[in-house]
Amino acid sequence: MGFFEKIRDGLKKTRDALFGRIDKMLKSFTKIDDDLFEELEELLVMGDVGMYTAEKICDELKKRVKEEGITDPSEIRRLLEEVVTEMLKGGQELDTSTKPSVILVIGVNGVGKTTTIGKLAARFVKEGKKVTLAAADTFRAAAIDQLEIWAERAGADIIKQNEGSDPAAVVFDAISSAKARGSDIIIADTAGRLHNKKNLMGELAKINRIIDRELPDSAKEVLLILDATTGQNAVNQTKEFRTAAGITGIVLTKLDGTAKGGVVLAIKEELDVPVKFIGVGEQVDDLQPFVPEEFAKALFADENAIEEAANAEAERESAENAPAAETEEMPEEHKPATADIWAQIDAEAEAEKQQLEQDEEAQKQQQLEQEQARQAAEAERQQKREERKSRAKKRNWSTSASESTPAAEDDDWLRSWREGGNND
Repeated sequence: MGFFEKIRDGLKKTRDALFGRIDKMLKSFTKIDDDLFEELEELLVMGDVGMYTAEKICDELKKRVKEEGITDPSEIRRLLEEVVTEMLKGGQELDTSTKPSVILVIGVNGVGKTTTIGKLAARFVKEGKKVTLAAADTFRAAAIDQLEIWAERAGADIIKQNEGSDPAAVVFDAISSAKARGSDIIIADTAGRLHNKKNLMGELAKINRIIDRELPDSAKEVLLILDATTGQNAVNQTKEFRTAAGITGIVLTKLDGTAKGGVVLAIKEELDVPVKFIGVGEQVDDLQPFVPEEFAKALFADENAIEEAANAEAERESAENAPAAETEEMPEEHKPATADIWAQIDAEAEAEKQQLEQDEEAQKQQQLEQEQARQAAEAERQQKREERKSRAKKRNWSTSASESTPAAEDDDWLRSWREGGNND
């Protein structure tokens, strides 16, 4: 399957949800007026494009409609593709111009951070580059083991320490190793969640100081991994991490599983952070470089244009791969990892994510049960205290009633004498 086909298929849910509604809306209008743009803006917002970006798109469309003298609503589709392409352009190329180059990878747990690193490493190794992985996410359980599996499958070196080690020390070791081994690229897996934002910023700043000191002239990328299924929450995460880490680009994963692909536009336009790669499937080659033209075409072009682009790409690939037939009988030990193996790795990563979520839920449930047990015990102790107080009051009253003192007897005699009784 070619690049464009992967993008087209990966964006199917977003295309059906966003463009399907837009196409239906455009067909319902016979002229271009304010009502059309109001409905278009609303549909874009519903597609997770964001209010600011939706307004900007519509303003640019109005401008072009006026300049080109367009009156047919169906032409809006073509203009929309052009505007979106231009909005997304700029900064999407990954800078790996030095040897070694450094890529810091950050992101909250569960977004596919470690899996993305593995796929990036496999991509670079396939290009003939030597890759060193730094297992600097020393806080998350099993993160080091998971990255080690990816390193083995991708054919990359890995530098690691024990769980709980200083992440900056791991990065330092990885840089030293990369220099000695002549690595082209260092990819560092960093903590996605520390105790608080201050700790996260401090840890990333420390890692950056190490890199700047040891590799002052190296090309450096700071990539934030985002889960596309979170929609506008991905924009909020980008804001937070941009402040904490000075990110240079986004890798948007799981686009094939969501209708919220429009968030790409919001991230680029509102925050001016370029998208470098997108994940459109579970296979290792489903992590694709972001190409604005192909992205916009897959979302907004009509079916005929999409089919033509896919066919043209298939023909190019067929021509390019024709001479490679003689390599099919490559010895088993030299064959690259199969797609099934990568799918298995992705499945393991997804299973680990689910296990983490289950563990967190179990921990919350355990804490809730402990709190309920504590409250029940406290209520029982309070009840026993009240019962003891009640018994003590009863004993005091009974004692008071049964005791007879001389003073009490004198009072009885005096009361009887006054009433005329005989007290002799």
